[in-house]
Amino acid sequence: MIEQILPAAAVAVEAFVDPVGAVLLPEEEPFVAKAVDKRRREYTTVRHCARVALGRMGRAPAPILPGEKGAPRWPDGVVGSMTHCAGYRAAVLAESAHLTTIGIDAEPHVALPDGVLDAVSLPDERDHLADLARRAPDVHWDKLLFTAKESVYKAWFPLARTWLGFSDARLRLNEDGTFTAALLVPGPTVNGTELTGFTGHWTTGEGLVIAAIALP
Repeated sequence: MIEQILPAAAVAVEAFVDPVGAVLLPEEEPFVAKAVDKRRREYTTVRHCARVALGRMGRAPAPILPGEKGAPRWPDGVVGSMTHCAGYRAAVLAESAHLTTIGIDAEPHVALPDGVLDAVSLPDERDHLADLARRAPDVHWDKLLFTAKESVYKAWFPLARTWLGFSDARLRLNEDGTFTAALLVPGPTVNGTELTGFTGHWTTGEGLVIAAIALP
C-alpha cells in the first residue's frame, strides 16, 4: 500500500502478518527482553522490513537500534522511518543523497477516541475536518489528521532533534490524497534554507490509513 504514496527514490517494505522467519539481531534483543509478545512481534517484524529494504538498496543487514527520543538510528548515508499498528508494519528507507528525511505513520482507519481530537488539533483544523467530513464522509478525517501529524514529527525530528508538538504544525488535508503541514515554530536549516513545512501523501485501504512524507 505505502509504495503508491512514495517517490521512486524510497524503498518500502511492508507486512500485514508477522513472518515466521523474522528475527532480531543480538544487539536489538536487550530492548525488548522484557516486552510482552505483541510488542516483541511488532519490534521484530518492522526491523525485518527495514533489513529487507537495506538489502534492496544493496546494503548489508544492520541492527536498527533506538537513538535519541527513541528515533531509529540508521546506517551512515541512510534515512528512513518505521511504523507499526494492528495488522500492519512498514519501513521506508532511502539513500541520504536522494532524500533528506522520511516520515511515515499507519493507523487503523477508525475514528479517534472521544476527546482525543481536541488534544491533537488546532481549532481551525477542526473546522477544516468538519468541512471535509461533509464532503467525504467515508474517510475518518480525524484519524487521518492524527496520522499525518505523526508522519510530520517523524520527518521533523532527524532534522531538528527537538520535540514538535501537535499544535506546532497546522495541517491541511486534501481529498486528492495529499496534505500540507505549515510549521508554527522555527524550523531547521535544510540545504541552506529554513524549513517552513512539509508536503505529504495519504491513502486508505485494508482497514488502514497511512501518511507519508519524503523530503527531497
